[in-house]
Amino acid sequence: MNPLHPGQLVMVDIPGKVLDQATADFLSGQRIRAVCLFRKNLGSEQEVRRLTRDLREVMGPMALIGLDQEGGSVVRATFLPQPPSAMALGAADDTTMAMNVGAAVARGLASIGVNWNFAPVLDINNNPANPVIAERSFSGDAEAVTRLAGAWMRGSLAQGVACCVKHFPGHGDTHVDSHLALPSVDKSRAQLDALELRPFRAMRGEAPAMMTAHIVYPQIDPQHPATLSRRVLHDILRGEWGYDGVVITDALMMKAIFERYGYARAAVMAIQAGADMILAQGSLAEQGASIDALRDALSAGELTLAQCQQASARLDRLAMAYPVRHEDYAGARRAQDHQLMERAWAAGLTALRGARPPARNAPVRVLVQSQVPTDGVCEAGPSGAQLAELFQGFSDARIDFVDDLRNLDWSTIPADGRTNIVASTHRMRYGQAVQDWQPDLHLVLWNPFQALDLPVPTIVTWGHADGALQALRSWLEGRLLPSARAPVDLEPTRRQAFPGG
Repeated sequence: MNPLHPGQLVMVDIPGKVLDQATADFLSGQRIRAVCLFRKNLGSEQEVRRLTRDLREVMGPMALIGLDQEGGSVVRATFLPQPPSAMALGAADDTTMAMNVGAAVARGLASIGVNWNFAPVLDINNNPANPVIAERSFSGDAEAVTRLAGAWMRGSLAQGVACCVKHFPGHGDTHVDSHLALPSVDKSRAQLDALELRPFRAMRGEAPAMMTAHIVYPQIDPQHPATLSRRVLHDILRGEWGYDGVVITDALMMKAIFERYGYARAAVMAIQAGADMILAQGSLAEQGASIDALRDALSAGELTLAQCQQASARLDRLAMAYPVRHEDYAGARRAQDHQLMERAWAAGLTALRGARPPARNAPVRVLVQSQVPTDGVCEAGPSGAQLAELFQGFSDARIDFVDDLRNLDWSTIPADGRTNIVASTHRMRYGQAVQDWQPDLHLVLWNPFQALDLPVPTIVTWGHADGALQALRSWLEGRLLPSARAPVDLEPTRRQAFPGG
């Protein structure tokens, strides 16, 4: 009888904020050891602790409970001190601060029973049209990404929470979101070695886990995305580099994989390629289909028992090194971490093209989107009302809310002597829509590459958490002088502006 159950190689998601009996029975019956939590699972801090305790009880001492707590717009546990985005830390360019932020993130996660964080991002965002990475990257420079992400990871590991660097072998030069379609990066191995692969190679001896990218690299493997590519995972990562940490796939429900391969086939192909664990979101039936596919592949000899046992042993090693805990996180330590995050956000605030705050007694008009819903990857953007609060110290501030900032018709803006401020709270680039815009000041609170679309004085916050908004308000009121420098090129050229136009 096969001593290894394929459910040990599958991470699932669960419905709701409590562990219902049907899900508990599924987890135990399929011997699942790993659950990924999302916003839908996170109620109050007390509710999350109860949920992770219940999960640990059902899954046992080798449980792996993960989520994405990168910082910036990708923060699931929003009740913890909110870390700055990677690119905010890249702008501050302070290695010690990056390490301290990583440690603080881990302390918060350990307190709620999370022992595996899918961070930091090692992608080098060298493509301004990238729709999904942007400020999630530390920099456009490989050395800076390696240095800052390495410090962040080491801070986290020292606090007993495993990191999973991502997205191997690099998601920074795509112009397609793999949640929606299958991207391709047509670069030679030499080009990848010179840029995308450098942080992953440099950190292969320290990173306990890596997450794969759903991207085709046609000059390496024209047939398969990296997640399913033996040439990428087995030949390069395992064979050439000797990486012996855990390799987990990005979510198989993403359209880049699901629409081409389906759950069952993709699950088998990923393990065959060299992954140790698949991330199988979906219904219990869909998750069960992935497990059944692995079981059938073992029976048919498409997967070897030795290969799956080796994968299980790597996962055991990860769980033993970083067990689920519920550490106390109250009082002075938490307050200090909150203050650290605020300092880090402020340190990253970046002024471009001589941006200066308007006089507080000057008449200003702020154009801002009223609401920005979540896209399922990132949290929702700040509301227009939150932006309006930043101007409470101004004696004559008019706030004009729009449904979609990209549809703004500048000809409708009256020439009434007000200082016109465009405040961007959404992720997507503007495109051709802004060619006729003439704002006096541009506030970029999410995607920094929007600064390329409007060649005007600009402030970049690299995110929209409370700490970012607080730093921006301090600048508007003349209490903060930005000293950071953009870690990516934000000076527009004809090629960079208006991607796709």
